[in-house]
Amino acid sequence: MRRVVCPGSFDPVTNGHLDIISRASRLFDEVVVAVMINKTKQGLFSVDERMQLLREVTEEYGNVRVDSWHGLLVDFCRVNDIPMIVKGLRAVSDYEYELQMAQMNHRMAGVETLFMSTNPLYSYLSSSLMKEVVKFGGDVSGLVPELVHERLAERLRPS
Repeated sequence: MRRVVCPGSFDPVTNGHLDIISRASRLFDEVVVAVMINKTKQGLFSVDERMQLLREVTEEYGNVRVDSWHGLLVDFCRVNDIPMIVKGLRAVSDYEYELQMAQMNHRMAGVETLFMSTNPLYSYLSSSLMKEVVKFGGDVSGLVPELVHERLAERLRPS
């Protein structure tokens, strides 16, 4: 079975994330979406909320499983017998950072990293940008799944 992990904070999941997840789901038998926990950061959505949102917006794929992890991604890979990480790249700046991570992950555990270029429609998206736009009353419909759009509006839209 060909298994891969798509890691991230997903606070919240965007259409850019879903683009990478859906494309990976066509290439691999199982895609594990790992919500990485950083206890030093306070997210807008709890880890459980992020996982639930991801489950709901990926249920159509059939071979996507959502999990969470606190610690090194290579340890998650080792525990779950996953030999490869899939990462989306939006720009050259992403590549520079992700290449270092990929090389360290390979050195530490022999885990390979596959880089997928993001669909140009989503190349500028980030969870942080989506939160900021909604916070100031902007519209992010079409940039995040409708369910996420509703939840962002509930949490952030000015009264």
